[in-house]
Amino acid sequence: MVNNEIGLQFSGVSHSYGAVQVLNDVNLSVPAGSITCLLGPSGCGKTTFLRLSAGLESLQRGEIFFDGEKVADANGSIAPEIRGVGLMFQDYMLFPHLSVLENVRFGLGGLSVGEQVKKAKLALEQVGMAEFRSYFPHMLSGGEQQRVALARAIVPRPKILLLDEPFSNLDSALRIEVRAEVNRLISELGVTTIFVTHDQDEAFLLGDRVAVMNDGKILQVDSPNIIYEKPSNNWIASFVGAVNLVTCKASGHKAETPIGFLKLDQHYEGNIELVIRPENLMLTSGDDAVIETTEYYGHDSLVTVKLNDGTKLKVRTAPATPHSKGDRVGLEHKDVEVSAFGKKS
Repeated sequence: MVNNEIGLQFSGVSHSYGAVQVLNDVNLSVPAGSITCLLGPSGCGKTTFLRLSAGLESLQRGEIFFDGEKVADANGSIAPEIRGVGLMFQDYMLFPHLSVLENVRFGLGGLSVGEQVKKAKLALEQVGMAEFRSYFPHMLSGGEQQRVALARAIVPRPKILLLDEPFSNLDSALRIEVRAEVNRLISELGVTTIFVTHDQDEAFLLGDRVAVMNDGKILQVDSPNIIYEKPSNNWIASFVGAVNLVTCKASGHKAETPIGFLKLDQHYEGNIELVIRPENLMLTSGDDAVIETTEYYGHDSLVTVKLNDGTKLKVRTAPATPHSKGDRVGLEHKDVEVSAFGKKS
């Protein structure tokens, strides 16, 4: 359960590999018991963030705290094995010569063998793998290996659970199934969790909060719906889903656009850039635009239209759209407020 205490805190953290700076003055507070998804493209610094959290890298600048206790600064750090971190990487990193049970109890060296086995069996039960405890990793499917890796990460009851793109090696159907199981288990355990991903859908499904990252910086930290509906800049708007960015003029609480006047979520003046999501546009009968392409996704379709003034917009429709390339259509915007980037009045 999320509470008001801070489970993990990065304060002014910067980190470089040689001349390449991968983290630049990162500040992030993760509420205790929450799941925060660190979302960003490959190479933006997400894995370095995890490695510093785990103590696998020496901190060069800044401070890191677990539950209010400093675990690292530029002068030194608490060792990874006593920091209280559970780690799960995308390649699982199971020991091929150890059984499932032995893999899970590997990190419990400070306990008696009997206590290790007891805790490992409980963790395997929690992830639905108790009957596989005598198997070896090569005898398991990818999803089963993923569950074993999760059991190993949670068996010591860590203060912080760090997950580095753990579903990336699974096929799409299994990914959805295992993701739901992991989300349920983490919620039940109530452990403070950092989940790294480049997948926007995954971040929005799993995260109580989403921290969007690019070029070594945290750009925005908010609930998934705020990240999507009110992104703090146009890069985030484009990164977290299909979007139409339309330049136009604003006057107060409305903007004049190629598809008519739209309501704004705040007062603006002068040139602005609107964030128009495709699902807020509707194709109608009319002569406003011509259909250029249709992308069919099964659950819906994404149609690109070209307005009479040359503006191109994406429209999300039902999967079985009756329109074809070259058809003339009308275009309307739903009666919802639009966010924008520009000068607020």
